Amino acid sequence: MSADPTQVLAFETDCHIFDGCGFPAPGLHSFLFKPIWGDADSNLYFNKPMLLALLGSIIIIGFFWAAFAKPKVVPGKLQMIAETGYDFVRRGIVYETIGKREGEKYVPLIVSLFFFIWMMNLWAIIPLAQFPVTSIIAYPAVLALIVYIVWVSLTFKRHGFVGAFKNFTGYDKSLGAVLPLAMTIELFSNLLVRPFTHAVRLFANMFAGHTLLVLFTIATWYLLNGIGIAYAGVSFVMVLVMLAFELFVQALQAYVFVLLTCSFIQGALAEKH
Repeated sequence: MSADPTQVLAFETDCHIFDGCGFPAPGLHSFLFKPIWGDADSNLYFNKPMLLALLGSIIIIGFFWAAFAKPKVVPGKLQMIAETGYDFVRRGIVYETIGKREGEKYVPLIVSLFFFIWMMNLWAIIPLAQFPVTSIIAYPAVLALIVYIVWVSLTFKRHGFVGAFKNFTGYDKSLGAVLPLAMTIELFSNLLVRPFTHAVRLFANMFAGHTLLVLFTIATWYLLNGIGIAYAGVSFVMVLVMLAFELFVQALQAYVFVLLTCSFIQGALAEKH
């Protein structure tokens, strides 16, 4: 295997089974990238995941701009696709979770989150890119932080300091003597565990999926030697299976992330807790 740990998905192309070289298993090095610009040691650089995040944002903005710049009563194909996606998030997620009256103002945020996350996930199966941006923890963490700030600020705005405190702690005087313990657990869960799991759920699924996809891809190449070719065929079938499965998981994780976001917002807006 290459000695350079920043070589993405590094494995020797002339290394096959029975050649005396070990299997170049993927690992953390598969998620490290050489800077395209700048110096990694100075923490001021631009690498492949950043490029994909930038390109993904441009693609999403460009798509919806092209679809809705000149909307028509009888929509064309592009406008129809955009409207279908927009209405799916608005009606199927926001309205169903928050309600139409309260939820309408949050539709732009939820739609933006959904399609941004989906696009970042889709890079994993797009040729040349072949890397899910959300498998780098920083990206889900920032998205979860945005949701966290919206949720907490909205809770304080809607209920005031005392009401927000009761919201976060699940205050219920009927609990009696266990109320302090219950409030402490709820406070810890809501303000610390909830945003952490919100980010990690997306990150962990995309990290694991990409690792498995890379594993079977490398295994297919590694086994292409002698009798190993028969096993390479099986490994290649698994690559195809993983690609199909990843397509499902990519959309599902975008859906789950925004569904939880709507759930947080709905909890912040609710009058009774």
